[in-house]
Parts: sequence; structure tokens; C-alpha cells
Amino acid sequence: MIKFVNTKKLPKDEEVLALLRPYVREWFKRNFKELTLPQKFSIPLIHKGNNILVTAPTGIGKTLSAFLAIMNKLFILGERKRLKNQVYCVYISPLKALINDIRKNLIIPLKEIREIAKEMKIELPEVRIAVRSGDVTPYEKQKQLKYPPHILCTTPETIAIILSTKKFKEKFKEVKWIVIDEIHELANNKRGVHLSLSLERLQNFVGKRLIRIGLGATLEPLEEVAKFLVGYKNGKLRSCKIIDARFVKPLDIKLLSPTKDLIRTPAEVTTNLMYRLLDKLIKKHRTTLVFTNTRSGTERCVHHLKQMFPNIYTDDQIGAHHSSVSRDIRLEIEDKLKNGKLKAVISSTSLELGIDIGYIDLCVQLGSPKSITRCIQRIGRAGHRLHEVSKGRIICMDRDDLVECAVMIQQAYKYFLDKIQIPQNCLDVLCQHLMGMSLEKKWNAKEAFNLIRNSYCYHNLTWNNFISVLEFLSGAYHSLEERKVYGKIWFSPEDMMFGRRGKYARVIYSLNIGTIPDEVKIKVRTLEGRYIGSIEEEFLQRLMPGDIFVLAGKTYEFKRARQVTAYVLPAKEKKPTVPAWFSEMLPLSFELSEKIREFRGKMFKLLKRKRKKYVISWLLKNYYLDKWSANSIYEYFYWEYKFLRSLNCKKFPDEKTILVENYIDEKGKQNIIFHTLFGRRVNDALSRAFGYLLTKKLKKSVGVTVSDNGFILSIPYEIFPRGWLNLKEIKSKTVERFDPKKIVKLLNSNNLEEVLRKALRRTELIKRRFRHCAVRSLMILRNYKGHEIRVAKQQLNADRLLRVCEKFDNFPVIEETYREILENFMDIKHAKQILEEIENGKLSYEFLPESDVPSPFAHNLIAIGESDVVLMEDRKKLLLELHKKVMKRVKNE
Repeated sequence: MIKFVNTKKLPKDEEVLALLRPYVREWFKRNFKELTLPQKFSIPLIHKGNNILVTAPTGIGKTLSAFLAIMNKLFILGERKRLKNQVYCVYISPLKALINDIRKNLIIPLKEIREIAKEMKIELPEVRIAVRSGDVTPYEKQKQLKYPPHILCTTPETIAIILSTKKFKEKFKEVKWIVIDEIHELANNKRGVHLSLSLERLQNFVGKRLIRIGLGATLEPLEEVAKFLVGYKNGKLRSCKIIDARFVKPLDIKLLSPTKDLIRTPAEVTTNLMYRLLDKLIKKHRTTLVFTNTRSGTERCVHHLKQMFPNIYTDDQIGAHHSSVSRDIRLEIEDKLKNGKLKAVISSTSLELGIDIGYIDLCVQLGSPKSITRCIQRIGRAGHRLHEVSKGRIICMDRDDLVECAVMIQQAYKYFLDKIQIPQNCLDVLCQHLMGMSLEKKWNAKEAFNLIRNSYCYHNLTWNNFISVLEFLSGAYHSLEERKVYGKIWFSPEDMMFGRRGKYARVIYSLNIGTIPDEVKIKVRTLEGRYIGSIEEEFLQRLMPGDIFVLAGKTYEFKRARQVTAYVLPAKEKKPTVPAWFSEMLPLSFELSEKIREFRGKMFKLLKRKRKKYVISWLLKNYYLDKWSANSIYEYFYWEYKFLRSLNCKKFPDEKTILVENYIDEKGKQNIIFHTLFGRRVNDALSRAFGYLLTKKLKKSVGVTVSDNGFILSIPYEIFPRGWLNLKEIKSKTVERFDPKKIVKLLNSNNLEEVLRKALRRTELIKRRFRHCAVRSLMILRNYKGHEIRVAKQQLNADRLLRVCEKFDNFPVIEETYREILENFMDIKHAKQILEEIENGKLSYEFLPESDVPSPFAHNLIAIGESDVVLMEDRKKLLLELHKKVMKRVKNE
């Protein structure tokens, strides 16, 4: 049973603290004035042995709300001489930096509580805390075997490895508490799926109920995350209490534009104005954390600030922090932040989660963070302490971004969050755990099946899928042995038993576990051998000796490369080439896209009956933005409205209407533009399906351009279906075009999945994702007998195996590859929902007549589709040119 705690009935601090031993109570009073909202409720609930999910803003004391009751219980055991050499509490975080941080933060109270107890004439044994991850040395692991920590801080992957060990696993017999921090970062991906099975295996091994505690700042829907945390027992959902303390933290967020006119202001001027605005914000605050959406954006920002303001932003005052910067440099920046030595730090996503980075009084986001949840998470890094305001400013240089962020900030104040999508029935992750289970003992298949179905991620797993995975793992597909794919377990279908196979099974399992796919990264070192960071292999191929590039906020000259290492020299005051990181842009969330469509509807209704002054006043009153942002949003919608009116458009794009344009460009190419503002994951599914069906219909390739706001199907002018005019007739007669109304009839909610599977079959996407799934399924090994297998070789093996496996019906690795692409990479669920709404009349199409000018809402999409538009200046010129055409068309009407 999942229940919400009534947080309106606040217990008194004295009542809660009375549950703690005198020395723990005294320690709290010496360090804190009062209990925070989550602490008031979590301490009594953990004390009673309840599973709990705590959601509260960053800096409200979530971690202490979990550990205060646990430390109290451990010291009681110590006081009674019953504290064994065993692990009692396992703390799990998605970030290694966070587990190290938690260990540091808990060592102090553990020590101070003992000292206070001593003052009270009570002798307490040491409550040990330690970290266990891939970075821990063999010596430390041996030490932990002899003196295991009572509180173990670890990662999801390490827990799975521990469960396959012979000796250290025995130290887990007394585990009582599981604390999962930043649970939202795990629940929506395969790392969380992997962890959910590890927890069921751990509970089965311990033989008694584990108390599960989930912590997170931005969780939605809470009931789903609670189900993920606790799972099932014998088909019945375990109980969980939800402490919702999200509305405690005050926010101060505002949208800013660097210029009044984003279209007419040249790109270089806009960029300079943006950095001057950023500099102005940084100067007004003690420490500013700036978020970008990509690592290249982080590097570019640091470089420009140093170039434009060399006396202010020195290496001692500013730093770049992202995943491709070396661990040593990242730690150095984190330490400087904690000690208040940096004026500004520019980051991509690496400082988004809850590691303690000291005092930040302003967070700035450059461009749209693409989701309300991410917006709140990032802005929440400012004013980290209780009762302090989380202050954030979002700077946008694009009209679509302005609209997105205006709506996003309004929803952030309402604490409306994007929904987490928890992956279900991942067969590749299941392969890993079944092999891990086979190392423990001989299993009855039904017993193992029931254990796995206790995980929320597998609670609806079918028996047939389960057996197909067992058959695959046991080597039932004999033709795969010719490709050096051998059975990892033995399985007897007669008596439905399975178990360990081969003397190297444990080694293979421990060296190949995990869900994060390998990517090729080239290490960058100085000629003296000092590690700086890494770049993508594709970027290295473009570099020539003497080229200058930026990494970790500094410029380097490329000298030479040896295998997977690039050697460089520091190159000060030289113009760089910023690395193209090839990291994907963040997709717009479906929930936010719904709110933006509603906003469009409101704006068009206002434009029908109100003047500019009123609309801008309405924007300033109802949304958290400056005058320049309001002006740009008004202009954007005004020209769209006037353009659509000039074409006698009856319905405008909103939450109930999908606009479809029929734009013929200067090259004669027909562009069918779908204004499907559903986010890129949904649009990827819809555009691929439509593109595939249209290509089959015309028997020629159709171009597809996708963004968060829509997609374009581009038909070259020489393509005509049977019965249409041929090339010789073009000059003398009017050319007919493909009717967009016919295109929309090609696809429906019933054939979407089948069409997408066909569309994906020979793509690079399926090849890459098949490799990922094959590696997770232990079909392709990343490491064999201590030898690391290169990604290039893994991909080569995957390409060969894909052709073989496609011949098998319902082969689990193939099925998982399609499931992952359709459900996780794309969003087939919402794509199908949209097609159903069109079919039942909740959504409708509005088709525009053929035009040689696209509407303003289509301009960004067209800029994406122009392959020769690379530089920002060129993109800006194209957008201005398109805008002038719109103005001319409207004024001529």
C-alpha cells in the first residue's frame, strides 16, 4: 500500500527528538536549530521500520533525515554490545562523487556523537563507514572483508558484483536499511532497472524484510517512484509512506533576453550581448554556477568570458566542469567551490546532482534546459541552505527557447514536474542477473521467476519471455557458437532448473556487469604525460598537428597521437577550435510540450482581440520574464498569426490543433511541415514512420528533419507518383504535388509499431543499440580473462551477430533492442496516444495551402534542415531572410 503522509499535521521537535538516544539528541541540538519538514516525519517512520520515499528541494536536509534514525539504531546496538562486524546499512547513489561526499559528511557526526556520549559517561564503539566502488583499491577491499563498514556507500553496479562474491557477500547477512539517493536519476534508466533486481536478490539472500528509503528532489509521479523503490512480494505491492515536502523552498527565477530583437540583431552582436549580460549577473553575486546543455557549450562559455574580460575571469576565478574533464581537475574545482575561491563555474550536467559544492547564490542557465524538472534541479543548486531562496536566471537567444522557458518557469513556480518513465522488462539486464543468480546456487526456474517479478520493473514479465532468456543464456541457439557466443549458464527444460556453467563464469560476470555502454574516448595528455581530459575519436580524426582546441577551459596545440592518446602543448592566447563533443542535445519533455501548446492557444486568442501593449502587459504579469523577452515572444506570435490569417487559416496551432504546411522552396522541393509540438522523442517516432511510408509509396528517398517543435518531410521536385506529370511536362504545365491530406492517412495507432520496426531495420541506430544490448546481455563481452575488448571490435562482432540473430523468431536481444529504441530513445507510448487522439477527434489537422513562404513557427526547423547552415552567423542570416519574406507576404495581402 502506497500512502502519502499528512505533512500538515506537524509533530513537535521534542516528540521526534525524544525517539533518539540522549547523545544523538544532544549532537543534533548543538548543530541545528530545528528539524526540517522531511526530518520531522522520516525519523519516526524509519524508527518504526517503514519504507519511505522523501521528496524535498535540495538543501532541506534529506540525507540527514534518513541517516539520523539509522545512526541512532546503530549506536543503540553498540551500547548494548550487539554491533557485529557486519554491514547494516547500504547507501546507493548514481554518482561516485556523491558517495564520497556522503562518507565525508557522515564521518563527522559519527565521531562527534561518540565524543558527546563519552561526556555522558557512555562508551560507544566506532560505527564504521566506507566506500565501495570501482575506484577502491584491492588493499581497501581486503580491509573491508576483515573489518566491514557498518554503513557502506556504493553504486548500483557494485551491489550486483558484491552479490556474486563468496566471502564479502556474507558480511551482508545483517543488512537492514537500503538508502537510495537521487532516486530520480536511477528510476528512469537501465541502471535503476539493474538496481531493482539487485535489491530483490539482496533481500532474498538476507532472508528478512529490508527497510527501503528513497531520496530525491524532483520526483513525479510519486506513486510510481515509490513502487520502483519497494517492489512487490508474492504479487502484492509492498507498503511505502511518501513524505512530500517539495513546496518548502522559495524560488526566484526569471527569463532574460540579451536583446530586444532576436531576429534582426546580428549573431555576433547577440552573442557579445549575452556574455555581457552574463558578466553583469556574475559581478552582482558572490559565486555563480552557470549551466549549459552540452560540454562544448561549457568550453565555449569559459573561453569567451576569458577572452572578453581577461582581467576578471582568470584560471583562479573561473572553471569548466563536465564529464570529459579529468577527475583531478573536477575535484580541484569542487574543492575551490566549497572554499569560496571561485567567482564562477560553468558546467553541463555534472554539477546538477546533490554533491556538496558549498555556497552558490545564483544559478544561470544558458538556453532552455528542456524540462521543468531539470530547471528546478539546476536552479536548486543556488541557496542550498534551508530557508534560502534558490535564485536562477535563464538567458535565451532563440524565440522557441524563449517560449519554452517562459512556460517552464511558470510551471516551476507551481512545482509541476515532468513524469519519470520507468523502463519495463529489459531483457538484457535480466540476462546479467540470471547469470549472477546462477553463481549463487542451482535455481528452480519458477522460484527465480517469482523473485524477479518482485521488482517493479519486471512485475508484468511473461513466463515465455523469461524462458526465452534462459534458453538464450544456456546456448540453445547452437548456430551462435560458430560466432563464438557460448552458453553462460546450464538450463534443464525437463526439470526447470538452471545454474552455473564453466570455471570462468564468476570472472566473466564480474568483469562484464553494468548497463552503461562503452564509448570510444581519446585521452588527452601533455607531452610530459599529465592527463587533461578526453575528446571523441571522431574529433581526433579531424585534428592536424598545429591545430588549437579548447579543453577544461584552456587552449592546447595538438602535436601527435598514439593509439588512444593525443599529446598536446599548452597554447595561450591562440585562437582555438572548440571540440565538437557529439553529445546529443537534451529533448523537450512531453509534459512541458503540452503546457507550451496550451500557451500557444492563449496567445492566439489574445491576438485576435487585443493590441500589442495589452498582450505584452499580460505576458509580464503572468510570466516571469523581462520586457525584451516579452517583446520577442509577442513579435513571434504576431507574425505567425498575421501569416496564417493571410492564408485564410481557420484554426491556429494549439493543444487541439496540429498545423501542417505545404512549403515549396526555391529549389522546387516540396516540404510537408508538421507542427507537432510534442518533443523530439515523439517526433522522432512519428517522422520516421511517416518518412518510411512515404518513401515506400514514392519509391524514392524522402528527407526527414526533426526538432522538438515538429518535423519536415522533404520530397525532391522530380518525384511524382504514378499518374502525375513527368519532368518533360514541368515547364509547360502547372506541377501537381503530393497532397499532405493523403500522407496523414498512411499512418495510424495500430500500424505505428510495425512501421517503425521496418523503418529501423537497416539503420545505424539499430546497429549501435544492438551492440549495447548484446554487451549487456553478455552476448558480446567487453572484457575476457582480463583483456579489454575494444569498442571497434565489439561493434564488428555486433554487426555480424545482428544478421544471424534476425533470422530467429522473438530472439530476446533483438526484441530488447527494438524495445529500448521505441520506448526509451523514442517515445512510442505518447506517439501512439497522439494518433489515437487524432482518430477519436480530440486532436485535428489544419492543412495550409501550398506556399513558397514558410510560417515563422517553421523557420527554426528549416534552419536545422539546411545542411550548409553550420555557423551561427549563417543561421541568423537565413532566419532573417525568411522573416523578411513573411513580412512581405503579409503586407501584400
